[in-house]
Amino acid sequence: MTPWDAIVVGAGPAGSVTAYRLASEGASVLLLDRARFPRDKPCGGGVTLRALRQLPFPIEPVVEHSVDSMEFRLGYRSGYVRRSREPLILMTQRRRLDAYLAEQAARAGADFRDGEKVAAVEETPDGYAVKVGEREERCRVLVGADGANGLVARSLGLGADPTYGVALEGNLAADQVDEARYRGRAVVELGTVPGGYGWVFPKGDHLNFGVGGWEGEGPALRDHLQTLCEAHQVPVQSLTDVRGHRLPLRKPDAPLARGRTLLVGDAAGLVDPLSGDGMYEAFLSARLAAPAALDVLAGNAGGLEPYDSALRRQLARLTAASWGAKHAFDRYPRLAFTLSRPAFVWPVVEGLLRGDISHPGAAGGIARGPLKVVEGLSRLAGSPGGRYRMEGA
Repeated sequence: MTPWDAIVVGAGPAGSVTAYRLASEGASVLLLDRARFPRDKPCGGGVTLRALRQLPFPIEPVVEHSVDSMEFRLGYRSGYVRRSREPLILMTQRRRLDAYLAEQAARAGADFRDGEKVAAVEETPDGYAVKVGEREERCRVLVGADGANGLVARSLGLGADPTYGVALEGNLAADQVDEARYRGRAVVELGTVPGGYGWVFPKGDHLNFGVGGWEGEGPALRDHLQTLCEAHQVPVQSLTDVRGHRLPLRKPDAPLARGRTLLVGDAAGLVDPLSGDGMYEAFLSARLAAPAALDVLAGNAGGLEPYDSALRRQLARLTAASWGAKHAFDRYPRLAFTLSRPAFVWPVVEGLLRGDISHPGAAGGIARGPLKVVEGLSRLAGSPGGRYRMEGA
C-alpha cells in the first residue's frame, strides 16, 4: 500500500485549509470527515478581516452579510456604537463556509471523503496507520483537525485536556425584527454571562442570537438566552436551530505536535478566550502547519515540533491579552467597560479585528493608558494570561 504524504482528520476550517495548502504544494493528501457535507455546526459564523488575511483565497461566494459597526452594551442597558470605514467581519454560515473550504482543498488536489469516520490511529515505524471503517489508510504525516476531544489528540497524547467554555445559539428570521437596527452591525452584550457575553449577529436572511461563558454556566444558558431575546424584544420561542456547543481553550503547556503528527484549530484548543472565536486561530494554524509538514516530507526536518514553537510565538501575546481582558470584564465589568468606551480606544479594537495590529500591546498613543489599567485589573482578577506571556517570550 502506497502511503499518503498526509492524512487530515477533520474537514472544518483548519483541516480543509491545511489540506489545501499541502495539496497545492504537490503533496498527496487524504482529507476525511465523519459527517456528510454540507453539514452545519454551531458557530456565530463571523470571519474577521484578521482571519481572512490568513487565507490563500477569498470567501466571497459564501459571505451573506458584512459588518462595519459594533454595538457594545453593559448589562443590556447603556452602551455605545463604533463604526469603521471598511468591513470588520464577514458573516457566513458554517454549513456553507465549511463546504466551500473543503471544495477548495479538493480542487487543489486533496482527496476529500466525507461520511467516513476514523475509528483508530496508530503510530508505525514510517508514519501512521489510520483505520477508516473496515479499511486501513497509511500516511507519513498525520494532521488532527477533528475538533474538541478529537480522536487524534486522545490517541496520541496531544492537547492535554483543555479548559472549556460553553455557548448556546439560535436563529431568527430577519423579517421578525427591525432589519435596519441590525444591518451592518454586530451587537455584543457584556456583563451578562459570567465568563462571556451575549451577541446578535446579522446574516443574509436571519439573525444569530447567542450566549456563551464559563463551562459551569451550561445549565443556565437557556435562561441567559431568554434574557438576551427579551432585551431585544424577541420571543425566545421564535428561535430556530437552537443548539449548544463547547469551546476548547488550550492550556499553555499543552503539546500541539510530536514526531510526525500535529493538531490544528479546535483540536488544538485554539479558541480566543475573550471572544470565543476560533477562525483566526484555525487559519493561522493551517498556514503554519503546512510548511512544517512539507519540511518533514522533504526530509529537511525530523519532526513537527517547529510548528508548535512557531504557533506559540504567534499567539502568545494575543492570547495573554485576551485572557486578561476576559477576567477583567468578568470580575470588574463596569470599570472595564468604562475604560473600553473612550473613542480613542476604538482604533485598537478596529486594528485587532482587521489584523492591522497583532495584539493590544502593539498599540501606541493615548489608548495605552486604559489598556494598561485593564491589564492591571486582570492581574487582580487572577488571570492566567501571564503564563501565556512567559510562554511566548
